[in-house]
Amino acid sequence: MRRSLLLLFPFILILALAACESGGQSAQTGQRPSNAIDVSIIYAPESEQYMPQVIADFNRISAEGRNPVTGQPWAQGESPIWITGKPGSSGTVMQGIVNAIIAPNNQNVERPVIFEPSVSHWLALANYQSGRDLFNLADSRATALAPVVMAIWESRLNAIRETVGYDDIGWEELLGVLNSENGWQDYGLPNARRTVYYGHTNPNVSSTGLSTLIGEFYASARANGFDGRRLTLDQVRDETVQQGVRDIEELIRHYSTRTTEFKEYIAQGPEYLDFVALEENDLIYINRGLTEYRPPERLVALYPKEGTFWHEHPMGIVNASWVTPEQAAAARVFVDYVLTEPVQQAIMAQGFRPANPDVELGFPFVEENGVDPSQPRAVLDVPAPDVIAAIQQSWAFVKKQADIVLLIDTSGSMQSENKIGQAIQAAEVFLNATESNNRIGLTTFSDIVEERVPLGNAEAVSDQMASHIRSLRADGGTELYMALRDVVTEMDKQGEENRIRAVVVLSDGADTGDEGVTLQDAIRAIEASRDSLNPIIVIPVAYGSDADINALNAIARASATRVQSGDTDSILRVLQIISSYF
Repeated sequence: MRRSLLLLFPFILILALAACESGGQSAQTGQRPSNAIDVSIIYAPESEQYMPQVIADFNRISAEGRNPVTGQPWAQGESPIWITGKPGSSGTVMQGIVNAIIAPNNQNVERPVIFEPSVSHWLALANYQSGRDLFNLADSRATALAPVVMAIWESRLNAIRETVGYDDIGWEELLGVLNSENGWQDYGLPNARRTVYYGHTNPNVSSTGLSTLIGEFYASARANGFDGRRLTLDQVRDETVQQGVRDIEELIRHYSTRTTEFKEYIAQGPEYLDFVALEENDLIYINRGLTEYRPPERLVALYPKEGTFWHEHPMGIVNASWVTPEQAAAARVFVDYVLTEPVQQAIMAQGFRPANPDVELGFPFVEENGVDPSQPRAVLDVPAPDVIAAIQQSWAFVKKQADIVLLIDTSGSMQSENKIGQAIQAAEVFLNATESNNRIGLTTFSDIVEERVPLGNAEAVSDQMASHIRSLRADGGTELYMALRDVVTEMDKQGEENRIRAVVVLSDGADTGDEGVTLQDAIRAIEASRDSLNPIIVIPVAYGSDADINALNAIARASATRVQSGDTDSILRVLQIISSYF
């Protein structure tokens, strides 16, 4: 017997090593088993609160040799599954998947096995834009639920309810504040500003932005006599309906590409924004004190009486040449795992309602977090893909347009660290990204303040702007405060036409002027415009390791914005953030 064991030992050793390579070692080190089936997923940014941990737990169990759904060992002939994932803005990823089919040489190409946007609008749009069934919509399962809400300060919502005398509030009442002669002051808030500040994200990129824009079209269509259940192209193309959407968009203080920025911005308080479109989970996140700023009062979820959408965070398995049947089957196992009760409990802990009906709704869905588990009571029907596409295309002419002055520091201090070169590059990128319906202008400052290009239609003045920007040289002193005071004052003199009005300052912030204009003079000019119905936004972009951050922060605070870093590595990111305001 002993001799037989000795003879078998080399074969036992080989089998043990093979097992170690195919899973045993991975179970100990968390590494991918060599025989694993690879499944990639791109998920919505909102899912980043839980998805990395879900993926890590799935991979650990799988590498241990067990099916993560059943907890039992993989059956004979089954291979372990290894998930890799990354977040991505839903609209951008959707277009990347479509490009992989119809324009594979495009710079935006994505080839995941699973696409998990915030809402199924994007799956339907991918099928429509590609002209094929990239996703089986009936087979794309919801994994986490969140209604789109208006996150509004409790004092503001109470003021509206007390003024109108009822609780069921929607777009009609919000527009009532906008159209009231004294704004919030007519709603029992004597110390509040007159203007209503609203924000939502870009519907070409963001799920929340897209659902919000569709909701605005529904609200406008209903106000103009539409009583059907589902929007059609007739309503989207109706000029009266479009004007109603423009009226809602007049509430906008500024836009943003992603919800991530708005979560941080609105937490600064009512002086920054009155209400913003968010997923319900984002509002819970803010009220739990998880943002950089702790909210000065409670935000509450307004579920518009006209209706809203559920974001179901569907997992769509891509039907394309890069996905094998084996990968598709493995992807379904991962979807099953995400819907197991323990994972759904973990997802709910992050503020999402469970998609598994066996999981009872519990904390954090409590009144203290500003939500109502019985809402929303009015849910909108998802329009057909061609209608959604038409609504997206309408964005360019229903959104609020902007007047933007680039105020660029050309003083001698901008020579160091190639600050002037970075500012020129940033200005050129910004110019290329600006929509043609906006109006733009260019002013520079050193010892003097010089208007290079007066405000004009972006398409008409872009060549002139580009020529001036490329010719900029750094020399002389820094009359930052005088330049800012003069530009803001001059812009304010031009009237309160209902456009976003903004000054983007590219500077190191170190004022050395000898004209006697102080930081307080510049701040007073900014604050004076805040009393108007259309305040001027000032966005400082800081350049260099020696930037006067204190001065630039004071300027930003006066306008309820934030200083952006203009470092070379972040130029594109910063310009994306700034461009998204408009």
